[in-house]
Amino acid sequence: MGYGARRYGITTALWDPFAHLNRDTLEWRDPALMAWIKSAWTSRSGSASFDRVFVPKSGPVTDKSFTLNLNGTNFRGVGQGSTKLVAGRDYTVSGTELTLTTQALTRLVGDRSYGVNSTLQARFASGLPWNIGIVTHDVPVLSDATGTTESFTVPTRYRGDDLATMHATYADGTNAGPTDWTPFQEFNRAFSPDYPNGTIILTPEFLKTLRDGEPATPVFHFYSGSTVTYHVTKSGSSVTGTAS
Repeated sequence: MGYGARRYGITTALWDPFAHLNRDTLEWRDPALMAWIKSAWTSRSGSASFDRVFVPKSGPVTDKSFTLNLNGTNFRGVGQGSTKLVAGRDYTVSGTELTLTTQALTRLVGDRSYGVNSTLQARFASGLPWNIGIVTHDVPVLSDATGTTESFTVPTRYRGDDLATMHATYADGTNAGPTDWTPFQEFNRAFSPDYPNGTIILTPEFLKTLRDGEPATPVFHFYSGSTVTYHVTKSGSSVTGTAS
């Protein structure tokens, strides 16, 4: 987008629905995103189809592949900080497909502690490197909870995973939540992860739109590809959550 704007002389703007800028501290919530935006004002960066490799807590480690988006630049290799990974042993490239080998991932994941075990950089001839986190994970575990329409959180053991999105429906298939034209609800408006406290927050805006006494079924989607189903019932101002 930055390249296209520079090429055609278009002025860009970032619409911020309170998701990017912390209004209290005037700090960007995702400094890396802002670095990419600023870099695009003068150069062009390569990227890849995803920024994480998910390795299961137990079970075999296997090769993982990405699609490189060269964006007019050239791929220069993969590094871990100041250390260069070895082409052919640690990774291979075929056209625009980058593959991290089982041998490299087994080393990089270490003792398989939950979360990011290592961070790699796919490097290009111009622009910023593309970071790739090597992550150990299991399917997240959600627990029963009670609360009110003003304050309700779902106890969550993330086990190395990150929340991507949520969709919610009723038993009759209709959508549940303030965004009624789609089952997928808006991040931070209807729900948000609270990683330090091990919860998922369901907002008052989401809860107050639920039908009274009729269970809604949120399905939480995580970046590893895992999905976890939950059930929420509002009764007046009381809310009950039940894990599947």
